[in-house]
Amino acid sequence: MTATRQTATLQTVDTPDGAFTLLADDRGRVLASGWTADPAAVLARLVSPPSDVREGQTDAAAAVAAYYDGDLAAIDEVAVAQTGTALQLDGWAALRRIAPGQPLTYAAFAAALGRPSAVRAAASICARNAPALFVPCHRVLRTGGALGGFAWGLDVKRALLARESAA
Repeated sequence: MTATRQTATLQTVDTPDGAFTLLADDRGRVLASGWTADPAAVLARLVSPPSDVREGQTDAAAAVAAYYDGDLAAIDEVAVAQTGTALQLDGWAALRRIAPGQPLTYAAFAAALGRPSAVRAAASICARNAPALFVPCHRVLRTGGALGGFAWGLDVKRALLARESAA
């Protein structure tokens, strides 16, 4: 796909789980984010990255700091922008409704989407989620509680879940 004619701001902040880079559009919506200091890794999460990316400050960085300071709900009000199928959009919205400390299994997530037999589709929704943390795909686990996958590494997923279950 061709890159969109869009300006976006890239910011990297330090967190207890390592560097966290976020990309926000000119309206402040997070397009992509993750635990890396490599901007290319964050941009690679997008099907159609912005055409003009600049380093700078984002409003969403304050929510990341608040989350790590113990305000787990700080990420809930941050606007995100994602492009996908109707099922993906529904799935990403549903991920934002999973409460901290109350993870779902992929099967329960599929059921919450009204498609209990679509466990693989539910896993794919998580895998294609670009604005990690703000759309908390880390709150979905395999049946039996195994972590499953996570684009930013299982150590980060484990730490996020531990932080949320302790709150």
